[in-house]
Amino acid sequence: MEYQVISSIDTATFLEKNEIADFLYENLGQYRDEKEDIMKCLDYSLSNYPHQGGFVLLAKENSRIVGAVVINKTGMEGYIPENILVYIAVHADMRGKGVGAELMKRVTKMAKGDIALHVEHDNPARRLYERIGFTSKYLEMRLKNK
Repeated sequence: MEYQVISSIDTATFLEKNEIADFLYENLGQYRDEKEDIMKCLDYSLSNYPHQGGFVLLAKENSRIVGAVVINKTGMEGYIPENILVYIAVHADMRGKGVGAELMKRVTKMAKGDIALHVEHDNPARRLYERIGFTSKYLEMRLKNK
């Protein structure tokens, strides 16, 4: 297994971002967002703007993406975690083989500061996050303005 980090200094091409977005869209299953929204997240994560940024960590096998994590920096500290894990996905053929755990292990070492994530109550990945040490501090509530 090969791991690749992509950040703003790497200036990912549209085709590279598109490949990552396609992988996430196909492998997030019922928890996925629209591809257009995934692309917006990648644009933010790989941005050179001072108040944006983050990184993408890919797991590859034979040059094929089999796992991906997208981290966005918040620009905050203390009252809001410095990082948000926005997406993590592992290809269906690779699930249960430790790829997700290895991605999480690497991400937690790479991210500077605390990491927050949102997970649905019924998402099986929730157990992985809890084993790593993530806790439920708050109940998230959202208001959608129209």
